[in-house]
Amino acid sequence: MAFLLTFLGILGVILTFSYFSYRTVFFASRKNRGPAPKFESQRFEDYRPELLQLSEALEQRSFEAVTIFSQDGLRLYGRYYENQKGPIAICFHGYRSNPMADFAASSQLFTRLGCSLLIVDQRAHWHSEGISITFGIRERLDVQSWAEYAADRWPQRKIILYGVSMGGAAVLMASDLPLPENVMGIIADCPYSSPKEIICRVGEHQKRHTRLMWPLIRLGAKVYGGFFIQETTAAKAVSASPLPILIFHGEADLFVPPEMSEEAEKANPEKVKRFTFPGAKHTLSIMADPEKYENCVRAFLNSL
Repeated sequence: MAFLLTFLGILGVILTFSYFSYRTVFFASRKNRGPAPKFESQRFEDYRPELLQLSEALEQRSFEAVTIFSQDGLRLYGRYYENQKGPIAICFHGYRSNPMADFAASSQLFTRLGCSLLIVDQRAHWHSEGISITFGIRERLDVQSWAEYAADRWPQRKIILYGVSMGGAAVLMASDLPLPENVMGIIADCPYSSPKEIICRVGEHQKRHTRLMWPLIRLGAKVYGGFFIQETTAAKAVSASPLPILIFHGEADLFVPPEMSEEAEKANPEKVKRFTFPGAKHTLSIMADPEKYENCVRAFLNSL
């Protein structure tokens, strides 16, 4: 009897700590989902006025609201911006971020290059349903679903998958999935190499013992989120990808270090082209050197 009580006590402690790990890392409350971005982080300091203007311009553009259902039954929301029936760039934002922030600058770039835009709210963000952020594990299946939606609706048009930060990791993780034939290429800006590595990296940056706590974090994801956080990685998916991939990374990125996207490049050097940007912080390569960024995207699109 004493053994059973001790076992149940230990199990209760493990489940309690794993629950708090799940709430801290993966859970997204609906009441905390994004107002319009204000770019308050210090990393935006050099570009804040311009980013606010660009974000406001995106907010003011007319769009068609679209919804699909994820493979596990969540209603996902997106905004479609038509542009002369050109290629369609499907855009996926970052962790606990906002599409009006992450695509403030790139939306104008893709429009200049003749692309239509399908800007989506990731699961558990903004207008999309869900309460668990899975760091690309289930988001990669949402990428597949959005690509299938676009291919069914516009079967004659090229599709580009574009992601930033967690969105970048998600599109890379989707790169080995069965995607529609008109998905021609993938662009990932500052993607991380794997969910485990970015979670541990951020935890260490915040002076938390994340690697020591990893078994509890992994358990929390499985028990309370219903997903296996180590199901795949960006590098693993890219190694088997048949698609051309373009990767950008700021050399001054302190959130997702450049070495993480380098892993994806090394996993499939024949398919991946990677460009780094001196002095650019997380998600800000496009602001640090917009001409280089645009030239790389234009050349990539022209090669497809």
